Amino acid sequence: MPTNVVMPQMGESIFEGTITKWLKKPGDQVQRDEPLFEISTDKVDAEIPAPAAGVLTEIKVAEGTTVEINTVVAVIGEAGSQPAASGSAGSGVTVDVAKEAKATAVATAPEGANEPVPAPGAKTASGSKEPTPSPADGDPANRGPEGAPGGASAAGASTGGTNVVMPQMGESIFEGTITKWLKKVGDSVQRDEPLFEISTDKVDAEIPAPAAGVLTEIKVPEGTTVEINTVVAVIGGSKSSAPAAAAPKPAAAATSAPAPAAAAAQAAPAAAGTHDRIRSSPLVRRIAKDNNLDLSRISGTGMGGRITKNDALAFLAQGGAGSAAPAQTQSQPQAAAPAKPAATAAPAPAAAASRPSAPAAAVAAPLPGELVPLSKMRGIIAERMVESKRTSAHVHTVFKVDMTRIVRLRDREKSKYEQRNGVKLTFMPFIAMAAVQCLRRMPIINASMEGNAIRYHQNINIGIAVALDWGLIVPVVKQAEERSFLGVARAIADLAARARAKKLKPEEVSGGTFTITNPGIFGEQFGTPVINQPESAILGVGGMFKEPTVVTDADGVDSIAIRSIMRLTLGFDHRIIDGADAGKFMADMKKTLENWDGDIG
Repeated sequence: MPTNVVMPQMGESIFEGTITKWLKKPGDQVQRDEPLFEISTDKVDAEIPAPAAGVLTEIKVAEGTTVEINTVVAVIGEAGSQPAASGSAGSGVTVDVAKEAKATAVATAPEGANEPVPAPGAKTASGSKEPTPSPADGDPANRGPEGAPGGASAAGASTGGTNVVMPQMGESIFEGTITKWLKKVGDSVQRDEPLFEISTDKVDAEIPAPAAGVLTEIKVPEGTTVEINTVVAVIGGSKSSAPAAAAPKPAAAATSAPAPAAAAAQAAPAAAGTHDRIRSSPLVRRIAKDNNLDLSRISGTGMGGRITKNDALAFLAQGGAGSAAPAQTQSQPQAAAPAKPAATAAPAPAAAASRPSAPAAAVAAPLPGELVPLSKMRGIIAERMVESKRTSAHVHTVFKVDMTRIVRLRDREKSKYEQRNGVKLTFMPFIAMAAVQCLRRMPIINASMEGNAIRYHQNINIGIAVALDWGLIVPVVKQAEERSFLGVARAIADLAARARAKKLKPEEVSGGTFTITNPGIFGEQFGTPVINQPESAILGVGGMFKEPTVVTDADGVDSIAIRSIMRLTLGFDHRIIDGADAGKFMADMKKTLENWDGDIG
């Protein structure tokens, strides 16, 4: 008996999802719980397993389409079943469901795409059936940066080549910037050999080659930002593969891939120098749809002018709802509206109010010196820091900690420790382990805000800030509460080394619940760090200094001694953490470190 495969609900507030990739094609055998397709929602990207074993007889919803939860997206038949004929409406899916899928896709399709990819067999506004996408023109992985069908796939398929795509490097990452090509056209490459470097909102990484062969074509030049699953290069099967012409260098102002060619052909011409694409997330587009907002009237404060959730909500708070263009209907696709020049878009009042205008004299006569654009990572850090300060009510408290006991232990054991375990004995594992113990006793410090509720996390995932020559990154030691001292020490050393070598995986820089940053290595007394969202607290580690300190012996007699003193700063979100709780946590940290008696392995 056939089994319907439905779009699952991936969270309490998730009502729709986008199919980003089918991992099987009609006619393929599938096993129960085998990954069947990939989806993207407002909060998570995930592989969805097959609900039953059998043959994938029909794919009802094409890649790139957004549908509501519980929509049937495919059918699995019994072994020996034949795939459904291409272009048919398919059994078990009504026209209403297909229409709803298409309407949702129109409302949530990325800007610059004039037509969403409809569900196979879905009816158009005129009543005719959409053709089922073929592998050559329906799969985003088979489209070049221009979005033209067959651009990359033709080059790859005709020569037996392999498309190289921009990977998705995290749950909420939808684009990446190619910062460096490590190979040039005509070079031989081995499978898993580093091919190019990318920078995203969360990580800088080297991307390995998906296959061995010859790099026959580079479609996206260095410095260009493109969406995930965009074909950026082609690897041919052998040295005989003729290299294609390298992609032209982008214009100086270009920071993203051009809009799809099909969209450019249908869109109305915009004024010279204006943007032809409104940059926003699926969540922002849903807010716009639900509140009848015209996104072209909102000034984006995110990277590259991206409209953030806060921008949309601020525009709504200022009375933006109702003044937007009429909501699009199925018979009047969203992409059919003429592109509006960015120069005529009215800035959001909230955004304008938060940034006072610079004096006219400063604009007319800038000070002499070199003007250097922000790097991708620097721009992302800037955006995240401002976002965090705007989100959390930052408060800081500083404690002096006598680290003499730990300093003596480390001086005595560090040589033997490194010989025995292959890792250096630094102060960071002591601080991280003390934090884990104290977070267990004070779970509110390990919690985070979710809307009007508090999420108490099951695990303690410690983020360790690592300073790089080109910026800052925070890899995460997952489930630190289950690790020994040696396990934490090895994890910290490994993550730091791979961060500097650009070898981190996307999942290793996300999911933190509490962050430790160590500016003290540069000699600081203490700092006031910015909270790493969506966490609620961050621990700043100051430098180690020998200072005269009053000490009291067991008989209550005071004396002055030279002690190794370190200052620890807790930055916390006062929305959910009271000053009393922050004080208790830091007092517990001080006591744990000053009276250290744990096993170091």
